Amino acid sequence: MDVIRSTSLRGLRAALVTATVVLAACGAGPRDESANWSPEKLYSEAKDEASAGAYDKAAKLYERLEGRAAGTPLAQQAQIERAYVLWRSGEKAESLSVLERFIKLNPSSPGLDYALYLQGLVNFNDNLGILGKFAAQDLSERDQQAARDSYQSFKQLVEQFPRSIYAEDAQVRMNYIVNSLAAYEVHVARYYYRRGAYIAAANRAQQAVQEFQYSPSAEEALVILTRSYERLGLVELRDDAQRVLEKNFPNSPYAADAGRPADKPWWKVW
Repeated sequence: MDVIRSTSLRGLRAALVTATVVLAACGAGPRDESANWSPEKLYSEAKDEASAGAYDKAAKLYERLEGRAAGTPLAQQAQIERAYVLWRSGEKAESLSVLERFIKLNPSSPGLDYALYLQGLVNFNDNLGILGKFAAQDLSERDQQAARDSYQSFKQLVEQFPRSIYAEDAQVRMNYIVNSLAAYEVHVARYYYRRGAYIAAANRAQQAVQEFQYSPSAEEALVILTRSYERLGLVELRDDAQRVLEKNFPNSPYAADAGRPADKPWWKVW
């Protein structure tokens, strides 16, 4: 009996020692300085970090503030500003996720117009990077899904909040996106035409004319459409496209001979 009791006491002492060591190790870890901060101090510190360009730190503080001030206007503000710093730190997908959730859950928020504007900005990326510059690439040569998403965000902003301080800039960006999308369609149509894929070229050119008839790219789209029909032997469709070209662009250098193949490709200016 004494042996059993002695063994139990030794086991208990060992367990207590182990627990003490574990607790000591936990206490030795990094302490969260923001644990006792008020929501207002959290917000102030997050703003300071963002202003200093420490976007990763700011994002973490804003995230803590969201949880601590849940259900308050301050939490909504923190969510929007977190989306901004995530974007600035290169976390585009996470930024869009935060904004999508905000827009869905806060349809009557006074910050909704800015959330839509920011959503448009995140998708509106005209920074091609160093590889794009080396390749002499422009926006019209890249996949345009992000541009279309950006356009929809700006469009919702302008329609829902026409008096918003962000509406005017959003409209300017929408016009740019439309021209970019049109140029993209023409770029693809030109690519197909150069490779002799005249049906594909005609389809993309026609799409550009129908969707973006008021863009500067509409003229070249009609030229590609006319010449593609010519190559395909579709004389009636060629003549129709030629008439539309001459009517809408009477001074076009392509209008006079768009209906027949040229010795020199129209896209070459040298």
